[in-house]
Amino acid sequence: MRGIAYDRFGGSDVLTLREDLPEPPVGPDTVLVRAHAAGVNPVDVGIREGHLAGSFPHHFPIVPGWDLAGTVEAVGPAVHDLAPGDEVFGYLRRDDVQWGTAAELVPAPQRCVARKPASLSFAEAGALPLAGLTAYQALTEALDVGEGDRVLVHRASGGVGFFAVQIAVALGAHVIGTASPRNHGFLRDAGAEVLDHSAGPISGQLSEPVDAVLDLAGGDALADAPAQVRDVARIASVVDPSVNDTGGRYVFVRPERHDLEELGRMADAGQLRVAIAKAFPLERTAEAQDLVAGGHVRGKVVVTLRS
Repeated sequence: MRGIAYDRFGGSDVLTLREDLPEPPVGPDTVLVRAHAAGVNPVDVGIREGHLAGSFPHHFPIVPGWDLAGTVEAVGPAVHDLAPGDEVFGYLRRDDVQWGTAAELVPAPQRCVARKPASLSFAEAGALPLAGLTAYQALTEALDVGEGDRVLVHRASGGVGFFAVQIAVALGAHVIGTASPRNHGFLRDAGAEVLDHSAGPISGQLSEPVDAVLDLAGGDALADAPAQVRDVARIASVVDPSVNDTGGRYVFVRPERHDLEELGRMADAGQLRVAIAKAFPLERTAEAQDLVAGGHVRGKVVVTLRS
């Protein structure tokens, strides 16, 4: 099959387009998906550079990617709620690193996929899972955001941040997002009040402390977070585990079908849209990863394999 793979850790130059990758195995709990689109995330760069080698078994050649949207090609004998032809999307974090999503055929554990929202294109659905789940789990579990809460989202115009703004609004919260001035209108259109992260500490720009803080920036933003919030227990960070030391919570996203279904429900209800910063064809996956690695992307980057 056709796909992107690499045989050693390194820069984006290790990524090569291959026409003869072996077709992946279909285990009993596996859904084999013909990929239409694969989201590109910072973790893909970290894996390629070897930073997660101590956390997961790695088996070369590695096909990159954890985000997927496509059509079911086949299912294992233990899978009964999906069938060939079904359109699905998912966050395919397996127990090892080898069979990623930047290939024509992708083996997906059934726990990692759900039916694709009808309102989203394959490119939009492929860009949603990892970042959308991160935002959803941080807001609903770590921060318990609900009606009437004032929620501060740092780096709100990025992939996770833009989803977090929309999800928090859907949960009934008043949302304040931090971003550079060029992204202020983008966030206001999503329902957020906006503060300039380059204009000094955010705690000094708030009229009063907020009820919850979602940190997607780390560094000075996280260091200032205790002064931004009423209760430090309602600080969550997805970038810095040291938040646990100050009484907050570190969030590491997990595959969860129920949560994927909730994201799909929000999308179909018009509460959640996917902003695609740029879509690349499969053969330009290296460029897609370089764009993500550079930071400052507004929305999501995606690789497309089929229309």
